[in-house]
Parts: sequence; structure tokens; C-alpha cells
Amino acid sequence: MTSTSEPANTRPTGVTIRPVLEQDLPEVDRIFRLAFGTYLGMPDPMKFMGDADYARTRWLADPSAVFAAELDGELAGTNFATHWGSVGFFGPLTIRPDLWDKGIAQILLKPTMDLFDAWGIRHAGLFTFAESAKHVRLYQKFGFWPRFLTALMEKPIGTESTSTQWTRFSLLSSQEKLACLEACRELTSSIYEGLDVEREILAVDLQHLGETVLTWNGSQIVGLAVCHSGPNTEAGTGKCYVKFGCVRGGPSAAREFRRLLHACREFGFSAGATTLIAGMNHARLEAYREMLQAGFRTTRQGLAMQRDADPGYNRPEVLLIDDWR
Repeated sequence: MTSTSEPANTRPTGVTIRPVLEQDLPEVDRIFRLAFGTYLGMPDPMKFMGDADYARTRWLADPSAVFAAELDGELAGTNFATHWGSVGFFGPLTIRPDLWDKGIAQILLKPTMDLFDAWGIRHAGLFTFAESAKHVRLYQKFGFWPRFLTALMEKPIGTESTSTQWTRFSLLSSQEKLACLEACRELTSSIYEGLDVEREILAVDLQHLGETVLTWNGSQIVGLAVCHSGPNTEAGTGKCYVKFGCVRGGPSAAREFRRLLHACREFGFSAGATTLIAGMNHARLEAYREMLQAGFRTTRQGLAMQRDADPGYNRPEVLLIDDWR
């Protein structure tokens, strides 16, 4: 997710890059809301995302993956990088609106690309505004090319009862969690080699942001969903956000995907949420159709840009939920 309003033909000057420190987080959050709220034309830009929290939760997940741009001793913007094993994406990338169109985003992207190289990222991407030619031109300079739209989808959780069988990662013992992380890694890597969302599972568990929902076939994990719920998470009050979810491929994959969606709804209901949120890239056509069939509706669309136009796991048969915001 990016908000820079920056054309590709500017040249940055006078900007220094450093790590984001904990004392920076209130200003990081302020710039994040101000930049996106301003771009979207909100009457009060600071109300963007309500009481959801991207800055602190992602910084705590990996402080080394957040870059700050400083100009004249003041914070000018930041960029967050995310490492999912062999997969990497960046954002929110935000610049103070009074400093838009000064090339600062380009300076922030250079260390981000260096970090991707250090991580050994094979599939890299981002989520941006589909209508913004400026954003598309900027990211093309770094080898990212527009692919499919990504739908940000919602459905009411409702009160109907279901009887889906699932378990909570948070209730496992320490030793069980280690074994579960390895099993989740095996599952995600079966979808795309090296894909690993341990960072997200541990962030939710250690920061108490929600729950990782697990579905099983006997002793084998067949589905997982990393869910944020409530204020001060990436969801916000009254919402349950599926940041990542997937099921194992095979003849029963569609049925297992439906079961995982039911489990996410049940968790959201138990957490007091009234709305279930999830992102779906349109390239994952089978999963997108399943979401529509389950009652999800698109509230906003963005554009996935992928390095070298590599499709990665964005393929028609892959039953996976994410949005790279």
C-alpha cells in the first residue's frame, strides 16, 4: 500500500535514510494517516483507518525492516518491508503531503530493494492505487509491473451458528507451537516454494492481535488463516481482518477453502467482530469466485505490481488470501 503522489522524473536531494526508532512511531502513524487520507480526499485525513494500527504492529514484527526518510531533521516519510520467506512486499510507503513530488519515495525504495536482495527474495510485489498512473510509473522504474487487480472484500459476520472444526495457535504449548510453525511452513511452501508466514503468525501471537486459525485433516494442517481483530491491530474496531490465509492444493481444496472461511467467521464472531475482511488478487480466480459465493463483496480495488511481472502464487488454481497492503 503506497501513498507518495510522486512522478518518476524527479531527482531526490538532501534526504537521509535511517531505521525507524520506537520514539518515531507516533509521527510515523500521523504521516501514514495524513498521506492516505489526503490522497483519498477525506474531510479529516487523520480519520483514515480509524483505530486500526499499522505502524506499531509492523515495526514490532521486524524493526529492521522499516526505513525512515529525514529532511532537515524532520521525518519526511517511511517504508515498511515484509519478509514472507521467499516472498517480499513493501508498504505502507508514505510521504508527508507537503513533500510530495520531491523524489523522496525513490530514495526510500533503494534500501528496500537492497533488503530484498539480502533476504534472498524470489517473488516481490506491492499493492498500490489502480487509478494512479504516477504510482505505476514510479514502481516500474524499480522493475515492478502492473498485473491483476486486488479486491478488498468484506462480508457481515452475522449470528448464524456453524460447526466448523478448527483450532487456535494461541492455545498450543511452546513445543506444539514450534512443530505447528514447521507444519505451516510446509503447507505454504507447497503452494509457492519458500513462502513462509511465520512472521505474521508470531506477530499475532506475541502482540495479541487476534488469532491464527488452523484447520486439519487428521494430524495434518490443511488450512491456516492469520487474523487480526479489534482496535490497535490491522483490523480496527468491529472487524476481523484475514491478513493471510491458504489451504493445501488437491481434489478437496475448494471444500477446505470454504471450511477455512467458516472458521475465520467463527473466530471473528467469538472476538466480537461484525465484519470479516479479506483481500483477493483477481489472478486467483477460483478463490475469488469462492469468496463471492461465500457472500463477500468488494469495497475497494487496488493494483498488484510484481517484480519482472512474475506471477508467483497469483495463479488461477491457488486458494490463498492476502492483499499486500
